[in-house]
Amino acid sequence: MNLDRLDTQILDALQQDASLRLRALADKVNASPATCQRRIAQLKASGVLLKQVAIVDRLKVGRPLTVFVSVELDKQNDALLRNFEKRMSAEPDVMACYEVSGEFDFLLVVNAASMERYHAFTREVFSSNNNVRNFKSTFAMNCSKFETRIPLAEPPA
Repeated sequence: MNLDRLDTQILDALQQDASLRLRALADKVNASPATCQRRIAQLKASGVLLKQVAIVDRLKVGRPLTVFVSVELDKQNDALLRNFEKRMSAEPDVMACYEVSGEFDFLLVVNAASMERYHAFTREVFSSNNNVRNFKSTFAMNCSKFETRIPLAEPPA
């Protein structure tokens, strides 16, 4: 889908505040509510707009531990890779799962309530899975930036 200026403005506005009412969004992008509603429907139908969510402060809800986990599988083929991805998609503690190049096969972002919960997670997910050869945990000490917004504006010439 080719995004025009209005699509980009709508996406930028929704990325800043997905709870904007249609009228407020329309005012912000200088379009009618009907046009905005139609464009949002098109963006959803085309898969550009995946979902609209609220971002929760992990510390305030008791989930302070963020871990970047590099996972090396013992064997790799299409079925085994897809099976691992499916398993990670079902895990509520896994915030992101990337297939990566290099020394490891996957990079996960895991969020846990405590070190004890993370340890239990590794036992349940990695130790019980005989296709995981190795995993390496890197613990986040601080988060100085966390952004979900995808920059869409054209860079200045």
